Amino acid sequence: MSTTLLERLETQIDDLPETEQRQLLERLSKRLDSKAGNLPDRFSAELDAMASDPEIRRELAAIEQEFQVADADGLDNMP
Repeated sequence: MSTTLLERLETQIDDLPETEQRQLLERLSKRLDSKAGNLPDRFSAELDAMASDPEIRRELAAIEQEFQVADADGLDNMP
Protein backbone atom coordinates (compact mmCIF):
# COMPACT_ATOMS: atom_id res chain seq x y z
CA MET A 1 0.00 0.00 0.00
CA SER A 2 1.53 3.30 -1.01
CA THR A 3 2.11 6.11 1.40
CA THR A 4 -0.21 8.40 -0.51
CA LEU A 5 -3.03 5.88 -0.17
CA LEU A 6 -2.38 5.63 3.56
CA GLU A 7 -2.38 9.40 3.84
CA ARG A 8 -5.68 9.61 1.94
CA LEU A 9 -7.21 6.96 4.19
CA GLU A 10 -6.03 8.76 7.32
CA THR A 11 -7.51 12.02 6.06
CA GLN A 12 -10.82 10.33 5.32
CA ILE A 13 -10.84 8.65 8.72
CA ASP A 14 -10.14 11.99 10.41
CA ASP A 15 -13.26 13.34 8.71
CA LEU A 16 -15.45 10.65 10.30
CA PRO A 17 -17.24 11.28 13.59
CA GLU A 18 -15.51 9.71 16.59
CA THR A 19 -18.16 6.99 16.96
CA GLU A 20 -17.62 5.86 13.37
CA GLN A 21 -13.84 5.95 13.83
CA ARG A 22 -14.25 3.62 16.80
CA GLN A 23 -16.54 1.32 14.80
CA LEU A 24 -13.95 1.19 12.04
CA LEU A 25 -11.20 0.41 14.54
CA GLU A 26 -13.29 -2.41 16.01
CA ARG A 27 -13.97 -3.88 12.57
CA LEU A 28 -10.30 -3.72 11.62
CA SER A 29 -9.32 -5.34 14.90
CA LYS A 30 -11.78 -8.20 14.40
CA ARG A 31 -10.60 -8.67 10.83
CA LEU A 32 -6.95 -8.85 11.91
CA ASP A 33 -7.78 -11.26 14.74
CA SER A 34 -9.56 -13.61 12.36
CA LYS A 35 -6.65 -13.48 9.91
CA ALA A 36 -4.22 -14.25 12.73
CA GLY A 37 -5.99 -17.52 13.43
CA ASN A 38 -7.65 -16.57 16.68
CA LEU A 39 -4.47 -15.98 18.66
CA PRO A 40 -6.11 -15.56 22.09
CA ASP A 41 -7.48 -19.13 21.91
CA ARG A 42 -4.10 -20.51 20.85
CA PHE A 43 -2.35 -18.56 23.59
CA SER A 44 -4.77 -19.91 26.19
CA ALA A 45 -4.24 -23.46 24.94
CA GLU A 46 -0.48 -23.02 25.15
CA LEU A 47 -0.75 -21.73 28.72
CA ASP A 48 -2.91 -24.73 29.65
CA ALA A 49 -0.34 -27.08 28.15
CA MET A 50 2.46 -25.38 30.07
CA ALA A 51 0.48 -25.53 33.33
CA SER A 52 0.11 -29.29 33.01
CA ASP A 53 3.72 -29.94 31.93
CA PRO A 54 5.47 -31.88 34.75
CA GLU A 55 8.85 -30.26 34.07
CA ILE A 56 7.41 -26.77 34.28
CA ARG A 57 5.48 -27.68 37.43
CA ARG A 58 8.74 -28.92 39.03
CA GLU A 59 10.49 -25.69 38.08
CA LEU A 60 7.67 -23.59 39.51
CA ALA A 61 7.76 -25.59 42.74
CA ALA A 62 11.53 -25.03 42.99
CA ILE A 63 11.08 -21.29 42.45
CA GLU A 64 8.30 -21.18 45.03
CA GLN A 65 10.51 -22.99 47.56
CA GLU A 66 13.42 -20.67 46.82
CA PHE A 67 11.31 -17.58 47.52
CA GLN A 68 9.44 -19.06 50.48
CA VAL A 69 11.71 -17.10 52.85
CA ALA A 70 10.43 -13.84 51.32
CA ASP A 71 6.84 -14.81 52.16
CA ALA A 72 7.64 -14.25 55.83
CA ASP A 73 8.61 -10.60 55.29
CA GLY A 74 5.04 -9.41 55.91
CA LEU A 75 4.81 -7.30 52.76
CA ASP A 76 1.62 -9.08 51.69
CA ASN A 77 -0.21 -7.46 54.59
CA MET A 78 0.69 -3.87 53.70
CA PRO A 79 -2.22 -1.50 52.90
